[in-house]
Amino acid sequence: MQKKRLGHSDLEITPLGVGAWAMGGGDWAFSWGPQDDDDSVRAIHAALDAGWNWIDTAPVYGLGHSEEVLGRALKGRSSKPYIFTKCERIWDDQRQIRKSLKRDSLRRECEDSLRRLQVEVIDLYQIHWPEPDEDIEEGWETLARLKEEGKVRWIGVSNFSLSQLKRAQAIAPICSLQPPYNLLAREIESEILPYCAQNNIGILCYSPMHSGLLTGKMTRERIQRMPEDDHRRRRPHFNEPLLSRNLALVEILREVGAAHGRTPGEVAIAWTLRRPEVTASIVGLRTAEQLEGVRGAADLRLSAEEIARIEAGLA
Repeated sequence: MQKKRLGHSDLEITPLGVGAWAMGGGDWAFSWGPQDDDDSVRAIHAALDAGWNWIDTAPVYGLGHSEEVLGRALKGRSSKPYIFTKCERIWDDQRQIRKSLKRDSLRRECEDSLRRLQVEVIDLYQIHWPEPDEDIEEGWETLARLKEEGKVRWIGVSNFSLSQLKRAQAIAPICSLQPPYNLLAREIESEILPYCAQNNIGILCYSPMHSGLLTGKMTRERIQRMPEDDHRRRRPHFNEPLLSRNLALVEILREVGAAHGRTPGEVAIAWTLRRPEVTASIVGLRTAEQLEGVRGAADLRLSAEEIARIEAGLA
């Protein structure tokens, strides 16, 4: 796999990285339902064995659990991937999630993540959400200090608007932005992608398959069988009136993929990687077996005609 440098950092990363959201398991506000930790560990090992060299997680995924699983999966491995995690979402004893960009809170979060991940330094530390908005400057200044102190190697942001990117960039250089980007979420194309290209800010797009909807394995029946605590049941694209159009789009992805021997999910991921501004895509995994349906996206190049055919399905 051809690697790309992430923004102004020295991190040379593979086009695909492991997304560990679902590895947080169930019983929290934005879970994907129950998850077997052993399956998570095997999925991580399979991706690393396939050559993927970075993993993205966050403390809020499972309220600390995803980071703990990642720490367990990497323990004892001689060759370890880059670890990307986040801050800003915190929780209380009642498992209620709150937002904080205050200096003391972020410092505690960083120490907690280092402990759960069982590492001495975090390769990329990101503000998960720009909330509260009025505290962005305090939060970003704190991340810059953590970088100076050697707690983290590089600092980035996630889910920032253009104006918020500019506010942070005025304080300290942004290494990367992590936005949602897929066929069903294209808001970043008009202004944010050009700004990031101009300012050497890497793009790590998340949900390239729109949380599994574009994998080719999602059906109405499967959505109806999702556990009650799977947050996707409540999302607009998983419900009518959008669901019928989205499932028809998947059939176009299936036809395009068939010509390359690839899955609909691989086509959906390759569509995000077609943009030169995109450094890499975060691919969520729950089992080692899922790797076979996504790994081919790294080397898939879609023609202009194929891209036009796919995008016509959104009309």
